[in-house]
Amino acid sequence: MKTMRGEDNRLLVAVTGGIASGKSAVSKMLEKLGAPVIDYDVVARDIVEPGKPAWKDIVAWFGEDVLEEDRRIDRKKLSDIVFRDTEKRKKLEGFTHPRIIEEAERQADEIARKNPKAIIQVAVPLLIEINIQHKFHKVLLVYVPRETQIERLMKRDAITRAAAESILRAQMPIEEKLKYADFVIHNEGTLDETARQVEQVWEELKKCLKCTKVS
Repeated sequence: MKTMRGEDNRLLVAVTGGIASGKSAVSKMLEKLGAPVIDYDVVARDIVEPGKPAWKDIVAWFGEDVLEEDRRIDRKKLSDIVFRDTEKRKKLEGFTHPRIIEEAERQADEIARKNPKAIIQVAVPLLIEINIQHKFHKVLLVYVPRETQIERLMKRDAITRAAAESILRAQMPIEEKLKYADFVIHNEGTLDETARQVEQVWEELKKCLKCTKVS
């Protein structure tokens, strides 16, 4: 599979982190500074619209019980199924991940055609877990301590501590992701503190564009 990096002067930045770390807030800050965003979650919803190839594969494998009345995938029901079964989760990922990556590559190419020197951010929540960090020039990790994740998750989803901890156990610990990051935004403070860090990273990313070759 081809790399998203392209042959122009685009700079691809993967924005990742852990659940409830505030990735969306950081992504919006970067977008305001001038970095167009490709969101894997948005792409993931689009590629399973009724009638599309991924939708057909999912329905053929999991059955029509995973459909809502309007024939769209019931994401909650499907998530509950694969959460309990590793083999089914891998099957679902086989249907969706290659198509998500392909569509994200297409969008990156489209942005770069309009602006060959674009700094393109790609929001990929499970970047490290699905091992595609090599497709990007830089990795930006939005970090908060585990306890902060738990507290935010409990508040956001109105769930118990036990439920929040169970969700976190199913993911790679955020501390393990630190070694993959070129930039780390510490997002446990105020929005102003986060914004200052984002602006600093943005300046560093602009410097990368001045290099003869992005490393």
